[in-house]
Amino acid sequence: MQHLDEILRSFDRPDEVREFEKMRLEIVRIGGQTLGRAIYEPGWKWSTHVGAPRGERWCQVEHLYTVIEGGAVAAFPDGRQTEIRPGAVHYIPPVPHDSWVAGETRYVSLHLLGADEYAKE
Repeated sequence: MQHLDEILRSFDRPDEVREFEKMRLEIVRIGGQTLGRAIYEPGWKWSTHVGAPRGERWCQVEHLYTVIEGGAVAAFPDGRQTEIRPGAVHYIPPVPHDSWVAGETRYVSLHLLGADEYAKE
């Protein structure tokens, strides 16, 4: 018989936490899947706060996520930009991209794909 903690998990008790300036990624592993809850503060930008300390200009992790609160922008080297708002389900293939918080409120997203590799040291 399965124990309840094997089938019920919470981001309040994540398996792993990855922190960068203005960003916190909480990782939960369940059912063979890795999910992430990312919390970004106003002013956060991937290329500045995650990429620069690692010597990288672009994130290249594949993402599938839904936005819980706030807004962000995803940008690509060819100049395309996509605004991401609450309720959106957004997919970014494993191609170079940058992203940043839009506005003056925090941005929270639930990562359904890519969390295991995202913001990894």
